[in-house]
Amino acid sequence: MPHASLPDADWADSFAITTSDPGISPENAARNIILSQPGWIAPLMQLRNIVVRPFGLKPGVNENGHEADKAGAGANDNSRTDQIGIFPVITRADTSITLGMNDRHLDFRLVVEIEQFAGDQTVIRAITLIKRHNLLGRAYLGTIMPFHRAIVPAMLNAAYACP
Repeated sequence: MPHASLPDADWADSFAITTSDPGISPENAARNIILSQPGWIAPLMQLRNIVVRPFGLKPGVNENGHEADKAGAGANDNSRTDQIGIFPVITRADTSITLGMNDRHLDFRLVVEIEQFAGDQTVIRAITLIKRHNLLGRAYLGTIMPFHRAIVPAMLNAAYACP
């Protein structure tokens, strides 16, 4: 499980999809995934924000219930921004981008990696890394996990599944 983006992570998972877009950059892949949110996710995120507000946890979406790209760049924009959706960009590399946040209950990283294969095939991998700091972090992760396991693949499919 060790990963350079969060070496002391105590929880991780990874989901991947293959696309026929050989020229996709890690930043555009991350933007496409984050901004390709199926409609059923926004109400879940709004509910999450209501439930966690009393505990002082950071909101997961903007006040409209959408993961808006606050930097203003569109999903297909090649501009480099310091934030994608609600997530600050932490590091960039040729084949990956790391987004994330630190909070008192846990540290979170989303690593989007791209891997080129012959025949114009690209694997896009979304890796989630978590370092839990306390009981609240453990309880929060345990509560959201069933949703996380449905949301990440749904966002990958919304961004890259063939019609």
